Amino acid sequence: MAFLPITKEEMEQRGWDAPDFVLVTGDAYVDHPTFGTAIISRVLESYGYRVAILSQPDWRTDEDFRRFGMPKLAFLVNAGNIDSMVAHYTVAKNRRKTDAYSPGSKPGLRPDRATIVYTQKLKTLYPDTPVIIAGLEASLRRFAHYDYWDDRVRPSILAESGADLLSYGMGEKQAVEIAGRLLDGEPIQNITDVRGTCYLVPTREYRPGPAVECPSFEQVSTNKREYAVSCRKQQDEQDAVRGKRVIQRHGDRILVQNPPMAPLTQEELDAVYELPYERTYHPSYEKLGGVPAIQEVEFSITHNRGCFGACNFCSIAFHQGRAVTVRSEESVLREAKLLTANPHFKGYIHDVGGPTANFRQPSCKKQETQGLCPGKKCLAPKSCPALQVDHSEYLDMLRKLRALPKVKKVFIRSGIRFDYLMEEKDDSFFRELVEHHVSGQLKVAPEHCTARVLDCMGKPHIEIYLAFQKRFFKLTKEVGKEQYLVPYLMSSHPGSTLQDAVELALFIKKNHLHPEQVQDFYPTPGTISTCMFYTGLDPYTMKEVYVPRDNKEKAMQRALMQYFIPKNKPLVIEALKLAGRTDLIGKGENCLVWGTIPGIKREVPDRNRQRKPQKRGKPAVRKRK
Repeated sequence: MAFLPITKEEMEQRGWDAPDFVLVTGDAYVDHPTFGTAIISRVLESYGYRVAILSQPDWRTDEDFRRFGMPKLAFLVNAGNIDSMVAHYTVAKNRRKTDAYSPGSKPGLRPDRATIVYTQKLKTLYPDTPVIIAGLEASLRRFAHYDYWDDRVRPSILAESGADLLSYGMGEKQAVEIAGRLLDGEPIQNITDVRGTCYLVPTREYRPGPAVECPSFEQVSTNKREYAVSCRKQQDEQDAVRGKRVIQRHGDRILVQNPPMAPLTQEELDAVYELPYERTYHPSYEKLGGVPAIQEVEFSITHNRGCFGACNFCSIAFHQGRAVTVRSEESVLREAKLLTANPHFKGYIHDVGGPTANFRQPSCKKQETQGLCPGKKCLAPKSCPALQVDHSEYLDMLRKLRALPKVKKVFIRSGIRFDYLMEEKDDSFFRELVEHHVSGQLKVAPEHCTARVLDCMGKPHIEIYLAFQKRFFKLTKEVGKEQYLVPYLMSSHPGSTLQDAVELALFIKKNHLHPEQVQDFYPTPGTISTCMFYTGLDPYTMKEVYVPRDNKEKAMQRALMQYFIPKNKPLVIEALKLAGRTDLIGKGENCLVWGTIPGIKREVPDRNRQRKPQKRGKPAVRKRK
């Protein structure tokens, strides 16, 4: 069996007495390169290490955690591909009924705060065995952070879990370096100099050196201004070229974050994505209904990492970083040929993307030697004059993918940065995008329409989107197709007042949009927007930001985005009254809903009123001429 062992029997079939590493994860085991567990386990395997997968163990007993016994080197723990609290709860804090990362979408197969729960269980059973935490949940919670579900600031997840070391970011290089040093017999307590890792040290043992110090856990948990200061410092140092060591005191210990690990080179990235993945879920899940999360990615290709777009509500910049790294064209084509050999392949490559599909180069020339500018955006509110825009390499790759035998269509679904696209003078890519790579609908993310909300989001102003929209429909007409834009729009983001929500509703009406689903802002760890939500401050200006917190107001902002749904009418009318926009209630062309307002008399004809008979005069007599 090519899958890594998930049972003791599978391990023994390989002739192992014990694994070097046991990787504990909150997801079902899917051996596909869009799953962090698959990547890290295959990378370690490629270096000769024996890795067993302990997937979704029952945390309420000890049995599953004893399955493989004590590993020779360490336990590796992640909560899964997404934060366990996001996996379990909606933005309204309601329990989700399904979990796409579990067999048959069954919910409840991992605990809340899975990284903490798993680690504490392991430390109880194997107190002398190193436990290293990683993955998105650990990465984004590495400092003291605001937790939306508890509505309070929690300490670093490293302190709460009791783990020995935390690896943040994508983690391949960290995993290999740590594994080698453990194999050489180095105690985990001595491994404190690996880039891309965090560790805790007693204050009395800390050796001062060049570092950026954030306000302490005690300060940020009681003072929102200090929290905003801390957020900015952490975000600014998330750069592999110029980033410094960052420290934050937690009581009598100090959390130390080493500078970010350098991104993988193109050759290294190619090697990671060409490891011998099975590219599907473990066969033991078949009878349980499979793992639905594979459906979106099974026939998709990741060609890049990182995003210099760095929207304030997105955690990619704090996790992967803003520096863009890409796979070679040859590597992508080799993966595409693998997909075409899959018996389930129907001729459609669903995506060739990444965090942002159309990034294939650094944002500017100085990025590789000086890093990305701290406190600035490459694309917002306007594109930086130093921005270099060129889609030629990406376009060439897409053309070669389209030409492969068995490939009928190559789509781009992971997101196009329309603002970046509009900066290119040559529209060759834009034209071919419209002609060949849109599956009827192209998803883009203007997110809002008012300048002050977009500024809080770190997004470009709406005029750029409107120019893109105009050009998209012109090209669509020219190539003789009927295609549509599906704009992602967000309600209740920090900075969005009820008046802004009304403007967004008018934008939706004017552009003839009918969003079937709407997205409320979700304050997840590790983002600038979450800092704004908690503190009411913009961490880069320290100016106050309006934050919609009341559930009723959030419901009204959400209803305005779907003003055309009958059940939303009462909320929409209430919102328009509160916003002072009663002019939008009625039958006028610009009105959002029809209704009446107490105190305002509208002239409405009474169709039941009997008309008085009109007096008729004598008929006129026509004289013949």
